[in-house]
Amino acid sequence: MTTLPVRVERRVGQRFAYLLPLSLRLCDSSLEGVGFTQDLSSRGVFFFTDAALQERAEIEITLQMPSEITLGESMRVRCRGHILRVVKPVASAQGASSQAHAETKIGVAVRLECYEYLADTTEAAATFPRVSVLHEHEHEPALDRRPEEDRPLGGAPGQLHTG
Repeated sequence: MTTLPVRVERRVGQRFAYLLPLSLRLCDSSLEGVGFTQDLSSRGVFFFTDAALQERAEIEITLQMPSEITLGESMRVRCRGHILRVVKPVASAQGASSQAHAETKIGVAVRLECYEYLADTTEAAATFPRVSVLHEHEHEPALDRRPEEDRPLGGAPGQLHTG
């Protein structure tokens, strides 16, 4: 009779299986890339990427953190951490012809050490008025670009005066 080895779970945070897109950047070089998560917790992430990454490197990852982890609403987060493990892709065992199409993504385990919550760019952009207008759009009122002294009296700024 054989017994299975006892494995101790070292993870502190609950892991969630999410396939989320992410962008990455090594902190000590100009290497940037993209990838997608396999699972995610408040303290770590495992993701797949084509980027050539090394263990112990400091990395910055940006992604949309789900509400189950933020314990609030889903939000865009930039995380910093260190790469704990890099798993090289395994070639397919279905024959030589399929090895040319073998999986090329590497698996990367990262311990997250700090977060920076980023403003949602779509919401933030919607709340600010447009500062400069290169072209007038149908949904925006035309601006009167004449100097103030040349505008007719009684007209509100920003209104197009005709006639």
